[in-house]
Amino acid sequence: MQLAIRHDTVYRYEAPVHYSIQQLRLSPLTTPAQIVTQWLVDAPGKLDAGRDAYGNALMTLVLTRPHKEIRLRVRGEVETVPLPDGRLPEGEGPIPMQHFTSPTRLTEADAALADFAQSLRSLDDAAGLLDTAARVTERIRYEAGVTDVTHSAADAFALGRGVCQDHAHVMLALCRARGVPARYVSGYIDPGDVPEMASHAWVDVWIDNGWVTVDVTHACFASEKYCRIAVGRDYEAAAPVRGRRVGGMGETMDVSVEVNVQASQQ
Repeated sequence: MQLAIRHDTVYRYEAPVHYSIQQLRLSPLTTPAQIVTQWLVDAPGKLDAGRDAYGNALMTLVLTRPHKEIRLRVRGEVETVPLPDGRLPEGEGPIPMQHFTSPTRLTEADAALADFAQSLRSLDDAAGLLDTAARVTERIRYEAGVTDVTHSAADAFALGRGVCQDHAHVMLALCRARGVPARYVSGYIDPGDVPEMASHAWVDVWIDNGWVTVDVTHACFASEKYCRIAVGRDYEAAAPVRGRRVGGMGETMDVSVEVNVQASQQ
């Protein structure tokens, strides 16, 4: 499947920012599951490219002149392949597997989550993962605007509402409470009739000596409709944009994402 992706982000500040540094995880990698055919990240300054500890493509933007706005523009095309039973055709990666069994601030299981984890039928096979995803979305109804990036899995579970990021964090908390390695995935999805869901989050779970990738929000495997951008232990490690600044006072952010399916080129 050929996915055409457009992602625009604009930060605006009440007062001039004198210095800012931004880490951008906005570029997919070519892997056995996807081929990047075109990709461009445009920013108001030089981008230094590298990799982070998880192997994600990482760009760093440093602005030292006063500015009241930062515009980031992403355009690209990715060809994806079907993943039977959600199994990724790749190995462990650069991080020891034990790292993905350790909770973080956003994925710590409180008493309620720990009890829920123990009630699950199974987390060590593909069918069990889909069943768990369905139970998570039953407990946490999808609703935009009720949580933000600071809310933890425990927060969303108690609230009973949230978005894809919350579903992913709860799934990670449940897996780790049961000693099953799992990691957060950020990326894009062909959203069908729900364009606001084009920017997405899901999880990879390590079972039977391989990663199985699951979209918790839709209780399905994350297959060819998905473009993977970054992985980490939680959102903070895989966020599309993270940074610091000096000055600026108040900040607003506008984000627009579009994903369209292109006709396959023969």
